[in-house]
Amino acid sequence: MIDATGLPECVERGPRGAAAASILWLHGLGADGHDFEPLVDELALPADPGVRFVFPHAPYRPVSLNAGARMRAWYDLLPPGPGWREDEAGIAAAADTVRALIEREARRGVPPRRLVLGGFSQGGALALYAGLRHPERLAGIVALSAYLPLAGRLAEEAAAANRDVPILLAHGSADPLIGRDIAERSRDRLRSLGYPVQWRLYDMAHSICPEEIHDLRAWLMRVALAAPGAA
Repeated sequence: MIDATGLPECVERGPRGAAAASILWLHGLGADGHDFEPLVDELALPADPGVRFVFPHAPYRPVSLNAGARMRAWYDLLPPGPGWREDEAGIAAAADTVRALIEREARRGVPPRRLVLGGFSQGGALALYAGLRHPERLAGIVALSAYLPLAGRLAEEAAAANRDVPILLAHGSADPLIGRDIAERSRDRLRSLGYPVQWRLYDMAHSICPEEIHDLRAWLMRVALAAPGAA
C-alpha cells in the first residue's frame, strides 16, 4: 500500500528518539518489509548512536518470470531466453521511490551520508542501481545475493557523489536463482569502474547465514556508525 505521502508503507525499527543513522533495506521478490525485520536483532548494533531501520513494502505487480502472477516486486522480471531484456522503466520508477525514501530520511534528521542503502536479491539489485545513481553521497550500499541491473549503462549514469561509496557484495556459492557467475560479473564490472567493492562468498544457496550477518555487522559498524565524515 501507499501512504498519504505517496510513499510505500514501511516497517520501522529504531530508537524512540532521534536516529543518528538509517538503514534503508529493500526486500526480495515476493517478500515484504517484514522479511528482514529479524535482522535488526541479529545484527545487535549498539543502542548509541541510534540506528533506524526502514523496510519498505514493494507494490504488488504481475511478474512475467512467474507467468504473470501478482506479487510484491520492485520491478518486472522477464523470462530468460533470446532477446531477453531488463525492465528499464520499472527499475527507473523503483529507483525514484528509493530516492524519495532517502529524501524523507533527510527530512527526519538523517542526511544521505549517514544512510546505508541495502537489500536482498531483487532488493539488493535495486539498491545498487538506485544508490550508484543517487546525487548525494551515501554512507554505503549493500547487496546480498543480488546482481547489478543495467550494468552497461552505469558508467554514463553513475552519480559523481557516489563514485567511491563503500559497497558490500555477498553471495552464496550454490545460489540456484542468481548464479555465482552473475554476481561475480557484477563485482568485476563495479571494480572495473573503480568502485571499492568488498566481496564475500558463503557456502549457502539463495539465503543468508550467521557468518554473513557477522560480516555485515562489522561492515555497518565501519561505514554507518563511524564518526561523521569518516566513511
